[in-house]
Amino acid sequence: MDQIKNTGGTALVPFLVFVIIFLGAGIVLNDFYALPSPVAVVCGIIAAFILLKGSINAKVDALIRGCGDPQIITMCVIYLLAGAFAVVSQAIGGVDATVNLGLTYIPVQYLALGVFILASFLSTATGTSVGAIVALGPIAVGLAEQSGSPMPVMLGALLGGAMFGDNLSFISDTTIAATQTQDCNMKDKFRVNILIAGPAAFLTIALLLFAGLQAGDAQGTLPSPQDINLLKIAPYLLVLFLAVYGVNVFVVLILGILAAGAIGLTGGELDILLFSKKIYEGFTSMTEIFLLSMLTGGLAEMVRQAGGIQFLLDKANKLINGYKSSQLGIGLLVSGVNSAIANNTVSIVVTGPVAKEISQTYYIRKEKTAALLDIFACILQGLLPYGAQILIMLNFTKGSVSFLDVLPYAWYLYLLLFFTLLAIYTPLADRLLRKKEVDVPLQQAVAN
Repeated sequence: MDQIKNTGGTALVPFLVFVIIFLGAGIVLNDFYALPSPVAVVCGIIAAFILLKGSINAKVDALIRGCGDPQIITMCVIYLLAGAFAVVSQAIGGVDATVNLGLTYIPVQYLALGVFILASFLSTATGTSVGAIVALGPIAVGLAEQSGSPMPVMLGALLGGAMFGDNLSFISDTTIAATQTQDCNMKDKFRVNILIAGPAAFLTIALLLFAGLQAGDAQGTLPSPQDINLLKIAPYLLVLFLAVYGVNVFVVLILGILAAGAIGLTGGELDILLFSKKIYEGFTSMTEIFLLSMLTGGLAEMVRQAGGIQFLLDKANKLINGYKSSQLGIGLLVSGVNSAIANNTVSIVVTGPVAKEISQTYYIRKEKTAALLDIFACILQGLLPYGAQILIMLNFTKGSVSFLDVLPYAWYLYLLLFFTLLAIYTPLADRLLRKKEVDVPLQQAVAN
């Protein structure tokens, strides 16, 4: 079979073209989401056809093979189902019901704590940090103004809760990308992830609780919430329960869509035609990430055949000297890419194949690698001043709060980084994460 010629490091140039165009457009336009990412990937693919050595047929074959890789297609189908579930659940009032339920039971002095918990649940249930911030941002800003609560603390709690769920959700695009690129089960990745993110979340709750106690009896009152309907929250709870229980993700999402649709049909929010339209609307909402994943898979296969991935691995291996440093290396790799393109999902898709090779070389469990990819991308994305989460959140304040005002109160992200480093550098973490049957002898890995 015709093959692309191995050119080592120069094979990475098409990837650099993709990153530079995506980054450059964001800087020039002052909006890192103005240029659709699939267009930037296509520019990288065009560069690959021009720069890589080999016949056109060989390049086309590599591109199609990468786009049609079973893991890539699986990832794309999951994206479509996740989008449909999110849109249908929102259409029946699931987001509003969740917010109103929380506001009913939150004392004024613990508003920041309530916002963190609400954002955590909402982002976990819907699989999107941006969606949680869009839903809760105006409410959080308004409540802070009405109650006299410190706005930066409120926004720091909102940011932390949104990133908590984005990192842990079974239907988050980052989770899907991380597990599919590492070929591991979502429930296994979740178990590793929650052992790291859980303590960080509990400590954040404790800090926010202490802040509420210090505030005493805050002045101001909350608006009276309306339309509290527990049934509308049920699809989220069903998906979370089934996913944690270990049911196949396709089955989980289809059941979630059907449950949300049934509630909408019964309550009158949907009819059959509108239900079908909302499903399709969910599909189309995932068009960008669908195309991005598919085209990036094609570009990655072209670069791999030309020796670019192996070149990266050879360079990484010179800097990595063992099991622990390889895990930190994976984190720094995905963080570096994310800082360049301000998109945690894209960063995971791009660095996933290299991370997989590193994890196999240094005997890192694949579910831990998936968790590290997701966590480091999540931390960096939450702290980027030009990331979508920060930009959208600050926009709700109309300039009254700056990024530097919020930065000291992003407690959850700092604690998440601390516990992640603890999971990398302490033997206790690996003992807690170990199952009865492991892929490789853990003692051998730790010894290295």
